[in-house]
Amino acid sequence: MPLPFLTADRAFDASAEDVALPFDDHDSWRRPYRPGPWRVAAAAGVLLLASFVLLAAMIIAFAGAPSGAVVCLLLAGALIGAALRLLRVGAWVSRHGVRRVGFFRTTTVPWGATASVRTVQQPVKWLGLPRTVQGQALIVVRQNGETLPPLTSDHNAD
Repeated sequence: MPLPFLTADRAFDASAEDVALPFDDHDSWRRPYRPGPWRVAAAAGVLLLASFVLLAAMIIAFAGAPSGAVVCLLLAGALIGAALRLLRVGAWVSRHGVRRVGFFRTTTVPWGATASVRTVQQPVKWLGLPRTVQGQALIVVRQNGETLPPLTSDHNAD
């Protein structure tokens, strides 16, 4: 029984050829891969914690302490914002260039200023922790020879 909806990968009844997706807009920033399970699990855990904080805010508000409820609401808002930002972290590409989105900082390199994008074998951080392991990383080299930190690696959260 065919279902009459579009999937994320291709339109229904579309062949497996390399054709542009129906939502493919080259001017908007796109992540060329899906978020990894570690990143999604961490965001889900933070959102679960935020739900408990929101429940605590409701209990505190019904108990008659509005200042405590406001503090809990602000904390829950910060946790929700952190979870959403965690899901945005990664490498993004568009017609304009390549963008490395970090938790606190974003770097954009236009394609005209890019000398190469390649994979290299080098020590990489394991899940963003200080420990490094040998792995493959995707790096961008600018025209002036400056190398950006790895866009992604085989040992990160994606």
